[in-house]
Amino acid sequence: MPSLYPSSGPDHFAAAACSAGCPRDQMLNFIRAGVLLQPKQLAASAAARLCDQTDGPVAVGFGGARGGGKSFWLLAQMGIDDCQRFPDIKCLLLRKVGKSNLESFEDLRRRLFPRLSHCFTPSRGLLTFPNGSRIFTGHFQCEKDIDAYLGLEYDVIGIEEATTLTSRKYHDIVTCCRTSKVARDGRPWRPRVYSTTNPGGVGHAWYRTKYIVPFQQRAESTTRFIPATLNDNCFTNAEYRDILDGLTGWQKRAWRDGDWDIAAGQFFTNFRREAHVIDDFSDARGVEWFAALDYGFHHYTVALLGCFDSDGNLFVVDEHAQRNWVPERHAKAIKAMLQRHHVTLQGRYSAVLRRFVAGTDVFARQSDGASIAKHYSDLGISLRPACMDRVNGWAAVLKRLGDPAASVAPRIFFHRRCARLIDCLPSLQHDPARPEDVLKVDPDDDGIGGDDAADALRYLVASRPQQIYERKLRGL
Repeated sequence: MPSLYPSSGPDHFAAAACSAGCPRDQMLNFIRAGVLLQPKQLAASAAARLCDQTDGPVAVGFGGARGGGKSFWLLAQMGIDDCQRFPDIKCLLLRKVGKSNLESFEDLRRRLFPRLSHCFTPSRGLLTFPNGSRIFTGHFQCEKDIDAYLGLEYDVIGIEEATTLTSRKYHDIVTCCRTSKVARDGRPWRPRVYSTTNPGGVGHAWYRTKYIVPFQQRAESTTRFIPATLNDNCFTNAEYRDILDGLTGWQKRAWRDGDWDIAAGQFFTNFRREAHVIDDFSDARGVEWFAALDYGFHHYTVALLGCFDSDGNLFVVDEHAQRNWVPERHAKAIKAMLQRHHVTLQGRYSAVLRRFVAGTDVFARQSDGASIAKHYSDLGISLRPACMDRVNGWAAVLKRLGDPAASVAPRIFFHRRCARLIDCLPSLQHDPARPEDVLKVDPDDDGIGGDDAADALRYLVASRPQQIYERKLRGL
């Protein structure tokens, strides 16, 4: 394999590995195998070693864009580091479609292990090392194929193209990642899951929630994600680079740039995290305060607090989002949210809540003759019906988002604390039967996904009298 460090080879590699946080024995494993990983791959391997710590992660994700060296890293980490330093561990390498998995595995095996003694049995897809450690190659043509591995035990599970799995099947296979192995020196092996993938696919939403959002929010605990693009792999051939550079639209942002805020059929293609998400906002800037609620029980109840500044910009400064709560708990949390920003439910001051709108379902009478809106009213929160025009509501949101890529400045901003809303917006897709509408989607059993936060935003943007801030703009 060509060297990334041609001037002094292992010396420069050792410096790069040390900078990435790789321990000395890990660095030596790669040098002995003659495999000099690139900087982002070294960062992923350093994250894999964090899995040894009792308070470390249990899952490491690597990649994002195509051509970033994901498959090479995954087999290198499993075969050259994990299998060599710990005897008798059992690894499973999974990828969608068996034929391509075995072909790529054979190619990678020849490149990665020429200096390592090993035995490969193609008919079984089994790679065995002298210390007893093994890598089984598995595949799933259909999701039901995953069931063949359930009930078995693996010390390491590597999943390529992880977003081709649904959340349920991912969690099913992760239950197989367990062990009782102890090394000769008494050290226990701590099971871990490695995954590589690209944005898009049936698993885009859960993978983004599990790996990408904690990374973006700098709040990783049980996971680590190492982003890598084509620019992080100097061994990609020029022809493939030209193909990715020639892509347009969502495919370029997803496959070339590794942008997790984009996917096929995305509705809000003008949403840009760097342009619309803010870290700081002074409540003193608010000249008109308002809120919106989308009600649910098994779905999320989402309440958003927003305000206009003197220039007519809209800031969504806070959110409350919970499910399986009764109105009493929501009301208490919503009032606490308002108090954080010194906004009152009634009064004559500028920081009084001018309106609190909700979807019309909360005004429907229940079997006892009351309504959900009446429950909230009894708890001190007066709601009024929101504008329910979906098409014009989404159009109003699109208009306020502007088009940062075309130098059209946004007129709406979201504080980072509105995590569920920020996570929701880029995942929404066009309704194929009604292209100007957003496709309705429910959260899964784990609460991942759903459009509840976006509906609350639509109510917030579309259900407002404009006289107050328009008069301010006109100087009246």
